[in-house]
Amino acid sequence: MSTVLDWPVEPADALGTALWTAQAIAEVTGGTVAGGDFAVSGCNTDSRDVIDGDLFLALTGEAADGHRFVDGAFLRGAAGAVVARSIAQPHVLVADTTTALDALGRAARARLLPEARVIGVTGSAGKTGVKEALFAALDRSSQGRAHRSVKSYNNHVGVPLSLARMPARTRFGVFEMGMNHSGELSALTRLVRPHVAVVTTIAPAHIGHFADEAAIAAAKAEIFEGLEPGGVAIIPADNPHVERLAQVAALHAAQVIRFGTRADADVRLIDALPTAAGGTLVTAEFTAATGMPRKLCYTISQPGAHWVVNSLAVMAAVAAVGGDLGAAGLALAEMPDLAGRGARHWVAAAHGDSSGRALVIDESYNANPASMRATLAQLAATPAHRRLAVLGAMKELGSASDGYHADLAEPLLTAGVSLVVLVGAEMAALAAALGKSAHNPLAARIEFVHVPDVARAAEILASGYGLPQGGDAILIKGSNSVGLAALVKALTQPDSTALQGRVTAGDV
Repeated sequence: MSTVLDWPVEPADALGTALWTAQAIAEVTGGTVAGGDFAVSGCNTDSRDVIDGDLFLALTGEAADGHRFVDGAFLRGAAGAVVARSIAQPHVLVADTTTALDALGRAARARLLPEARVIGVTGSAGKTGVKEALFAALDRSSQGRAHRSVKSYNNHVGVPLSLARMPARTRFGVFEMGMNHSGELSALTRLVRPHVAVVTTIAPAHIGHFADEAAIAAAKAEIFEGLEPGGVAIIPADNPHVERLAQVAALHAAQVIRFGTRADADVRLIDALPTAAGGTLVTAEFTAATGMPRKLCYTISQPGAHWVVNSLAVMAAVAAVGGDLGAAGLALAEMPDLAGRGARHWVAAAHGDSSGRALVIDESYNANPASMRATLAQLAATPAHRRLAVLGAMKELGSASDGYHADLAEPLLTAGVSLVVLVGAEMAALAAALGKSAHNPLAARIEFVHVPDVARAAEILASGYGLPQGGDAILIKGSNSVGLAALVKALTQPDSTALQGRVTAGDV
C-alpha cells in the first residue's frame, strides 16, 4: 500500500513567478503602460548587459542619456523599458527614470515576506568579499532563495538596481553599500532597511574626501541608521574606531556584536592554521550573547589573514539572520576565487626554477593603504622562486596621497619582493622612497620601474624582464581606474609568455 504525501505549501507559493509585470511597475512608479503589456525576469541600466526578458531602465546621467540606447536594449532581448520619453516598444512612461528606479527598489524590499532577512555590508576594505561569502553561505542553506548585489553595485544606482532585481520569494538578501562622501550611506541604508548591518573595517580609503579616518568611521556608521527594529550591528573589534562605531550602532541596533582577535570580542579568533590548499582552518569562540555555539571550527578557501578575520563577521551575520552555520562552513571551504579581488591563476612559464608555471594574483579591482598592506603580507607568505608586484596608484587619498604611497616601501621590503613595477603618477612618491633605500648599504634592495600607464608596464615586463618565469608569484593590484585588469587578462591568456603588444591604451 502506498501513501501519497501532499507537497508542502509555503507562503512564497502564492507569489507570481515574474520579477515585475508592466502593471506592477506602473503602480510602483506612478507611470503609464504603453506599447503593449510585458513581464520581465531581470533589470538593467546598461544596454550592453541586457539579456532576453530584461527590463531596461533608461537613466539620464551627466555623461550619457539612456534613451539613446533603447533600441539596442530591445535588440538584445529586452521585454520592456522604463522611459521618460515615449518609444515604439513596450514601456512604462514615467516622469523621471532615476526616481522610478528608486521606487522599484523600495517596492522590491517592501514586498518581501515577513520571515525574509536582509543584510547590509559596508567597510573600507573587504566588503565585496564578505558580501559574496554571505551569499554563498545563505544560498546554500536556503536552497537557492538568497539574493545579492552583483559585482560592486554599491552606489546610488547600484543599490536600488540590486534591490529591484530581488525576487519576491527571496529568503535572504545581501547588499553591499559603498560611499565616498558623508550622507551617502544614510540614503542607501534607508533603501535597503537591513536586519543586520556589517562594517568590515575602517581605513583611509577615499580619505581625500574626508578630514581624517574618524570622519570615515562616522560616515560608515551611517549604515546603522537604516536598521529594522530589533536589528543587529556587527563591527570590527580590532579597529581603532570600534568604540565610535559601537556608540552609533547602539542608537539604532538592539544588539552590537564585535568580531576579531581581541579578548573582548563577541566572536573571537582562537586559532588559524594554514591548509595544504592555501586556505585556513579557523577556530572561533563566541560569547553567550551572540546566541551561537561556544566554539566553531571551519575552513576557508581564500588565503590571507584578512579573510580569517572577515570570516568571523560572516559567521556572526549568518547566525544573526537564522542561517545554517554548517552550510556556511561548507560554503566558505568551497568558495571560488573572486576576479579582481584575489583570484589566483597558474600560467605557463619558461626559465626561472624550471617548474613550468607561475602564479598571477589578481587584485586589480581596488586598492587603498590597508588593502595594499594586507595583500603584500599575503604575498610574503606565498611560496615562490621570486616575488614580484605590479602596483597601480591608489586613488582618492587627497593631500596625504604621497605619504600613503611612500609608506608601501616597508611592506614591499618585508614581503621580499625583488621587482616592482609602479604604474601611475601617484606612484612617484613610492619610487622616491624605494630609491632612497637603494642608496642605504644596510637596507634590502628592490629593483623598481615607474611607468605612466598599463600599456607601458606590459612593454617593460615583456621586453626587460621576460615575465612570467617559472616559480614567479606576481601580484597585480591597484585602483580599478588604473586599468590593471587588462594586464591580468594578458598574463593569463594561454601564451602569456608573449606579453608584449597584448595591452594597449584601448584595453584600459
